Amino acid sequence: MDMAADVQVIKQHLIDPEICIRCNTCEATCPVGAITHDDRNYVVKAEVCNACMACISPCPTGSIDNWRTMPLVRAYSIEEQLTWDELPVELTAEQLAAEGVAPSAATAVADATPAPTPDASGEAPFQSAAWGATLPPWSAAHAYTNLYGPKSPTTATVVGNFNCTEAGYASETHHVVLDFGAMPFPVLEGQSIGIVPPGLDARGKPHTARQYSIASPRNGERPGYNNVSLTVKRVTEDHQGKPVRGVASNYVCDLKVGDTVQVIGPFGSSFLMPNHPKSNIVMVCTGTGSAPMRAMTEWRRRLRQSGKFESGKLMLFFGARTPQELPYFGPLQNLPKDFIDISLAFSRQPGQPRRYVQDLMRERALDLAALLKDTNTFVYVCGLKSMEEGVVLALRDIAEQSGQSWDALGAALKREGRLHLETY
Repeated sequence: MDMAADVQVIKQHLIDPEICIRCNTCEATCPVGAITHDDRNYVVKAEVCNACMACISPCPTGSIDNWRTMPLVRAYSIEEQLTWDELPVELTAEQLAAEGVAPSAATAVADATPAPTPDASGEAPFQSAAWGATLPPWSAAHAYTNLYGPKSPTTATVVGNFNCTEAGYASETHHVVLDFGAMPFPVLEGQSIGIVPPGLDARGKPHTARQYSIASPRNGERPGYNNVSLTVKRVTEDHQGKPVRGVASNYVCDLKVGDTVQVIGPFGSSFLMPNHPKSNIVMVCTGTGSAPMRAMTEWRRRLRQSGKFESGKLMLFFGARTPQELPYFGPLQNLPKDFIDISLAFSRQPGQPRRYVQDLMRERALDLAALLKDTNTFVYVCGLKSMEEGVVLALRDIAEQSGQSWDALGAALKREGRLHLETY
């Protein structure tokens, strides 16, 4: 009798800390809450992960796609994973056998994916992340990714750094321009890069890279130059409002012209803009989530100036606490009204009711419904994770109120790379 067959085996899902850029995509995408993190590592709870694979495609580096065959009783705990600087080696067949694992059990992988757990109403909870596309638009340009990894970053020089929110307010966001000189660094609107802060963390380990979306179009912040711009908010408090000094954000915001920085990337192969004529772009963002929207808008503006591109409609729903904290508020006012349709939502205006981007979307339901009926319409959502569900629910309600089936439309938007969610 083969007693080894009685040992329960799992294929444990792990994240490689060496190449993870801590972008939070996996945690934001996971439908069952299996992924968590501390100030150093992102990790997967073995007892919660159902191997649904929802987090695999959105990961920009591939660090999420790692697995280890393990006896269940020896599964790596969260506490262990949080201490790792690199993945442990796989257990050999001999080591597994010593643990009582039969060869047949070691090679078996479960295919079943549990259905979402119903809520109190008996219905499966609404999963906004499930509607996000992991494929780019069919007309998107080819994206280059992972040209420079964590172990071989490239160097960029700061050629510009200015506060793009109103001076004198606690919330401060900087527009930073980095030049790569002769080093190849091709990027597209919607991609991101990693900045590696200098120095060591509290554990005496080198700081890991932080991810920032590119705010400039493909031909450079300055047309024809090998440079990119970033939109970076200085972090001075945590989500509970307690004072904290964000390592990377303060480092970037304090950079001076002439300073050099270590950069990895670029990342991202799906959150890309369409390039075919008459394609419509609906952009929904908050705060620094405006970075990729600025890049897309500026590229369309340059194409328009050339007279060689027949642009579709551009709609922007942009949210911030106050006008003073809205990045690029001034330049937004100067964009021609026949070029882009802008709606601004402010949630902390003194004496005014709180308004969010999803509220503005519902107010513009007729215009959005018409665009959603057009297969040339692409929707991009970028900003805080808390906005995602409200935005996708607004799209669902707008579609259904106009006689469109959300189940059919939402599936088409995902399948055709027309609804992209990038929240954190």
